[in-house]
Amino acid sequence: MKNYDVAIIGGGTAGLTAAAHSIQLGAKTVIIEKRKIGGDCTWFGCIPSKTLLKIASIAHEARMSKKYGLEMNVSEVNLAEVMEKIQETILNVYAEESPEKLKEEGIDVLFGSAKFLDSHRILVGDQEISANKILIATGASPYIQNIPGLNLVNYLTYENIWQLKKLPDHLIVLGGGAVGCELAQSFRRLGSNVTLIEQGTRLLPHEDKQASKVIAQVFEEDGVNLKLSTSPDSVWQDSSGIHLKLGEEEVVCDVLLVATGRKPNVSDLSMDKAGINFNEEGIFVDNYLRTSQKHIYVAGDCIGSYQFSHYAGWQAAMAIRNALLPGNSSGKSNNVPGTIFTDPEIAQIGLLEEEAREKFGKKCLVYERPMNNVDRARTEFNMHGFLKIIYHRNGTILGVTIVGARAGETINEWSLAMQKKMSVMELSNSIHVYPTFSILNMQASASIRMKQLLGGSMGKFLKGKVKR
Repeated sequence: MKNYDVAIIGGGTAGLTAAAHSIQLGAKTVIIEKRKIGGDCTWFGCIPSKTLLKIASIAHEARMSKKYGLEMNVSEVNLAEVMEKIQETILNVYAEESPEKLKEEGIDVLFGSAKFLDSHRILVGDQEISANKILIATGASPYIQNIPGLNLVNYLTYENIWQLKKLPDHLIVLGGGAVGCELAQSFRRLGSNVTLIEQGTRLLPHEDKQASKVIAQVFEEDGVNLKLSTSPDSVWQDSSGIHLKLGEEEVVCDVLLVATGRKPNVSDLSMDKAGINFNEEGIFVDNYLRTSQKHIYVAGDCIGSYQFSHYAGWQAAMAIRNALLPGNSSGKSNNVPGTIFTDPEIAQIGLLEEEAREKFGKKCLVYERPMNNVDRARTEFNMHGFLKIIYHRNGTILGVTIVGARAGETINEWSLAMQKKMSVMELSNSIHVYPTFSILNMQASASIRMKQLLGGSMGKFLKGKVKR
């Protein structure tokens, strides 16, 4: 039986990040992965979906070329070739994280399902290992709703939609969350008829309400058929396609994508034998990412918190730091930036407006600035969206929502500002490049600063001192 300083269960973003840190600290490290190194992000999520979004955007812009004063002919999309390009991108990323690459760095890799024998011993296939410290980073997988007949039809999820070779004539997307919206818009812009079904009253129910309205408007302009506040009563398949019963209505498609969320991967590990506390919603950890067994840590989606690759990677770094170095650092944060990569993008950090108003009442202030005030947005003919800053009257930043092109890039400045406990007004002191999308941050903070500066008796005093 081989003994390791650190055993990492799961070779996705969290597992790879943890292994890189562990080996740099001189720890004998092994990654256990039952599928493919790289996990969801590389093979099914971030990399393929963002590549698809880019290709779909090119097709869309070509079809809309008249608005730029151009005349471009767009031939029918060959989805097989699109999928080949996506796989090429995946393999480019995978080359930097392959088992061979990891072994070159001194990290052992074992393939197979991991099962705890006790709190230190793990069985991988027929091989038994032991470890002084263990990190569980098993991620999450598609959550499938219990809809009568669904288990009898050939539906797809974000994991296997990349196997399609023919563009769907009619794609039905079940679920209006991040995955559902990104893929619905992509396939619509590639040329499929798309119907998106969401049981909630709006798309992206966990995001800012105004952001949901903007995306719904854009989807309608794109031609996505939205069916909100409804869900299938039953599903069946025959020679004419896949049928969904929606009350008195029946809709038929040739491809059904189920995008109703993700669930933490916590079963099949025999964690009870290790004395680890968990339930189907995730593994219980303290602020330092330790389980009920203090030498066993957890990072990423299997905790049941934010399901972002960047958060998983950050937590993995914190977990390894806590496992191998003196002292402890918190592995949890309430200010985690996230982005939905629709067009326009939706980026968010901190509290939503309604959350902040409920918590801080009249001390909560909100500043909004439309994207059509941004010159770079005008030059790129992409003026959908807005910036919303939620802040305390003392200047503390409580939350930010950005809807627009490059929102995922622009939000990072607010993430740093919140981490460094900067006031909203302080951003106005930093010179931003013009014309960029991020200059919106400076303009907005300058407006807030000027409003506060000129308000009340201080404002009257300053106005009286103006040099004329």
